[in-house]
Amino acid sequence: MKTLVTTSLLFAASLSLAGCKSNKPQPTESTNNAAAAVPADAGTISGVVNFSGKAPERVKIDMTMDPACGMTAGTNLSEQFVVTGGKLANVYVYVKGVKPSSAPAGQAPVSLDQKGCKYVPHVIALQQGGSVKFTNSDPTMHNVHTMPEMNATVDVSEGPMSGSDTKQFAKAETMIPVRCNNHPWMNAFINVADSPYFAVTGTDGSFTIKGLAPGTYTVAAVHEKLGEQDVQVTVPAKATAKAAFTFQAK
Repeated sequence: MKTLVTTSLLFAASLSLAGCKSNKPQPTESTNNAAAAVPADAGTISGVVNFSGKAPERVKIDMTMDPACGMTAGTNLSEQFVVTGGKLANVYVYVKGVKPSSAPAGQAPVSLDQKGCKYVPHVIALQQGGSVKFTNSDPTMHNVHTMPEMNATVDVSEGPMSGSDTKQFAKAETMIPVRCNNHPWMNAFINVADSPYFAVTGTDGSFTIKGLAPGTYTVAAVHEKLGEQDVQVTVPAKATAKAAFTFQAK
């Protein structure tokens, strides 16, 4: 009889403990390197890319070979040198030598549109493992043809005002040329960074790269015609380091 009572008490105790156990899911550690938290003392690199001397004139592009472009695109100018007030646009800036990481899963693709019978923007950048969404907003047939050295080639045609094609870029690479087989004047460049620390200069030549742990870094600026320049930058804790580049026509 004593044995039966003891067994009953143990069973009741186990039910009581089970009822007190929380059903709330327990947190798990993230395995996504690119999604890791920014260091509490992270700093920023902010700067500008200058152009010294007289910039080459932007050339008006003759688009009459395609009536749709001639009638709807307006004035189209060459984009190799876009200089405003001595500041150089379309320069890819990135930090070298940091730990490589891939774009977080589910990250939205970077857009490269075909609009006005040109690629918009002219230069884009993304983190390795990320994707580019190619779209055609024009009333004419376009083609997207990339010519990489490291990544898989993209060669797709897109009908007038059509949907889009999204392609992944798995490996770090700078200034991948993009051409349209239907319109030889159309060109753009895709840059794939091996970390999240990159930017492309705007028309004012400026760039900002955030989230860097304090330390000294090599920062590269790459232009499609003028090549690459590197500078050393020391990033302080919770502050902004300044960086400047100056290119001139060759």
